[in-house]
Amino acid sequence: MPEPLDAALTEVRALLLDPALTRAVAAGRRRGQRPSVVRAELRPVVLKAGARLQISTSDGSRPYTRNVAPGAEADSAVDALLAEPFGNWHVETADATLQLRVTKSGEAQVHRAAATRPAAEPVGHDRAKEYLLDPGDPIFAEIGGSAAKRRQVDAFLRALAATLPEELTGPLRVVDLGCGNAYLTFAAYRYLSGRGLDVDLVGVDVREDQRRRNTELAERLGWADRVTFVAGTIADAVVEPTPDLVLALHACDTATDEALARAVRWNARWVLAAPCCHHDLAAQLRSRPTPAPYELLTRQGILRERFADVLTDALRAGLLRLHGYRAEVVEFVDSRHTPRNLLVRARRTGAAPTEGQRAEYRELVDQWQVTPRLAALLAEDARA
Repeated sequence: MPEPLDAALTEVRALLLDPALTRAVAAGRRRGQRPSVVRAELRPVVLKAGARLQISTSDGSRPYTRNVAPGAEADSAVDALLAEPFGNWHVETADATLQLRVTKSGEAQVHRAAATRPAAEPVGHDRAKEYLLDPGDPIFAEIGGSAAKRRQVDAFLRALAATLPEELTGPLRVVDLGCGNAYLTFAAYRYLSGRGLDVDLVGVDVREDQRRRNTELAERLGWADRVTFVAGTIADAVVEPTPDLVLALHACDTATDEALARAVRWNARWVLAAPCCHHDLAAQLRSRPTPAPYELLTRQGILRERFADVLTDALRAGLLRLHGYRAEVVEFVDSRHTPRNLLVRARRTGAAPTEGQRAEYRELVDQWQVTPRLAALLAEDARA
């Protein structure tokens, strides 16, 4: 429910000046306005001269940090920041977390939560610091908070954090292709907006009932103006404007290839894809003779299936490299929790492939006589 902006900022001011403040971030901009700095971060520090409020700002190229004394100096500095037309405030204290987002109509959308943790998750040695998203965050009450789900959310967010540059500022457009019930979609938004980024996120799923369910959840969380959902296929769903970051988490078989092809078509800056299954190349390997001396790799069905997994993702990474991306395949979730635990992580560099890279890819597909679905999709795009 939108609130008057002045009243919400008054609440933010009280939290910023509260001795229990642990961290606050202001970023983004309001519609038609631009703050004098792109980001501001506040946190308490203790210096030889005593307690101070540290304020770090950035103009997008260089940071500036100052430490202000409690009282009139801190009051004045906080008032000056609150007067800036930031679009988002994220404030954490020892007792509460507040997220404020200024809507397009100039009102405040505020999400408040107590700093509590579920009773089933005892806090030993400040357990919450082990997670990028506190296990007691209210979002888990909506998306589900089992230990397995929290581990997967944290593993995903760590991969996301390692992909995006720490100094990233400004608006960030994200699409989650094949989002399903969207719990990782919502976790991504919660984490990225908590970093002070101005995030717009679109979730795509083929099922209309999922779109309705996820839209209702976004409304309950107060994020419906920034987290939206469309029903459609990965290949054809309308996503406007084009995204900076493409997610495709557990898209089955060639759906992952469709997601990667769209990311390349969009010239997305970053891609995170967690493949689910690899039936396409597995079927091709069954129908073709195995090149010598690798017959032992494919003679046993289970080994052939596992080799197909490895070959598929290796070729995906190679194809992304040929299309201007730096790609790597890393562990997603610990293999103790799921056998589908790889993540294809890519960053667009725009670098042209070398002849050696082209030859390396071509030799591999020729030797195994396979046609990766991603290669076919990218070839279709090139002909279009």
